Amino acid sequence: MTVYKALTIAGSDSSGGAGIQADLKTFAAHGVYGMSVITALTAQNTQGVRAIQDATPDMVGAQLDAVFEDIVPDAVKIGMVSKAETIEVIADRLAQYGAKNVVLDPVMVSTSGSTLLDPMAVRVLATRLIPLARVITPNIPEAQVLANQAIAGKRDMVSAAQEIMRRFSYEGAVLVKGGHLAGCVDDLLYMAGEYVWLSAPRVDTCNTHGTGCTLSSAIAAGLAQGGELLESVQKAKDYVTACLQAGLDLGKGSGPMDHGAVSRPGEAPSQTQVRRG
Repeated sequence: MTVYKALTIAGSDSSGGAGIQADLKTFAAHGVYGMSVITALTAQNTQGVRAIQDATPDMVGAQLDAVFEDIVPDAVKIGMVSKAETIEVIADRLAQYGAKNVVLDPVMVSTSGSTLLDPMAVRVLATRLIPLARVITPNIPEAQVLANQAIAGKRDMVSAAQEIMRRFSYEGAVLVKGGHLAGCVDDLLYMAGEYVWLSAPRVDTCNTHGTGCTLSSAIAAGLAQGGELLESVQKAKDYVTACLQAGLDLGKGSGPMDHGAVSRPGEAPSQTQVRRG
């Protein structure tokens, strides 16, 4: 039996809804063996983050060596990395080991719109990690930072994706998530000079903690199993929708999704519609 493996490089969420915990739950739900490199410890719950302690760059590098020298992943998801020095270490190791199917979720801007990375870290992430990625998955605020332009509608999402490709001489794919735009239910996947829109039902819930982490790790799981990129993105969106529709209600704030709501992701009829641009 073939065992597919995926690695998540991200921060730990003590409440279990996002970060490393969400990624590993997502890998397991897809039948993929999950491994982790922890970049930071956080003390948080559904009401917010109380404290963050970054792992040292040396410790991150040691974790990466331990994984790649033994159980080589079929895909890699990168989430929260806050220090430029750590980003450099990750980029060096991924290049050294020839990591494949890298999914980069550029966690740069908080839900409130605050910048989480200093300019140097953003610059290193853009110039060192983006070229290694098969796909990057920015939300609207993050795409605005990477493209250095405002995004007010769907036309702007297309031009932002094009600008990201141009600015960083990037040859992979960009998935711009449209959820931050009022009334938008579409994500844009831009690749090879073409783009498609992916639409899924909007779920009326405030329990959306970890949706970005979950989407990117579900894409990585699909790629690890040999799926094509568009297929992997579509199935990942289906998975997130189903996890939200399960109606898990935990905590006093923005709660987590039910990552175990789907026994075999990808077997149910797709809820995500694909339209060519």
